[in-house]
Amino acid sequence: MATPSVSTLPRLKNGDRLTRHEFEQRYQAMPGIKKAELIEGKVYMPSPVHANAHARPQNIIAGWLMTYDAHTPGVLSYDNATVQLDLDNEPQPDALLRIDETCGGQSRINDDDYIEGAPELVVEVAHSSAAYDLHDKKRAYRRNGVQEYVVWQIAEARLDWFQLDSGAYTAQPLDEDGCLHSAVFPGLVLDGKALLSDDPAAVLTRLNEALGGAAHRDFVSQLEEARSDA
Repeated sequence: MATPSVSTLPRLKNGDRLTRHEFEQRYQAMPGIKKAELIEGKVYMPSPVHANAHARPQNIIAGWLMTYDAHTPGVLSYDNATVQLDLDNEPQPDALLRIDETCGGQSRINDDDYIEGAPELVVEVAHSSAAYDLHDKKRAYRRNGVQEYVVWQIAEARLDWFQLDSGAYTAQPLDEDGCLHSAVFPGLVLDGKALLSDDPAAVLTRLNEALGGAAHRDFVSQLEEARSDA
């Protein structure tokens, strides 16, 4: 059977029910679209991005993850990268952190330059608790083995960090200093109080303090050893 030409493909529409193959064909045929996701077989096309309700928070998160990336060889951060999870799910997370496959990570970069498999940590900026990030998308991430899922709800000024435990997500509480800590990435600490107070400098200061600790140094050594053994 001949592959349909770009001109004959139906346009991608919000709410469409598609296979991942159909979704990819239509998405690639519409280069003007900056973001579309397939979540549990349904197409989601977000509205135009607001400056303070999404773009700035996402940029702060990206900077936080990039700082950890820069100090942790074998760990890679991405912004708005397409992730091929399974046949019904191809999200485009706001930000993510993954361990390189040469260091034992559970995802890889495939021949089409997409992330294939579940990154270890995903972060989404959601308008509110009603957003699909906390429902269908959360379920898809859990089922596919995303180890940690962070959701920043802008309207509620709320931060949730879910950790996968025996197939279920459990939300971890803030510690006595108002911080959240990764169980997968030693030294990755998020100052929740500073983040919700719009103080990115304090967020990065707290992270940099943790990056000098023994737990992070040991993790870097483990990654280097895994790469040398690969």
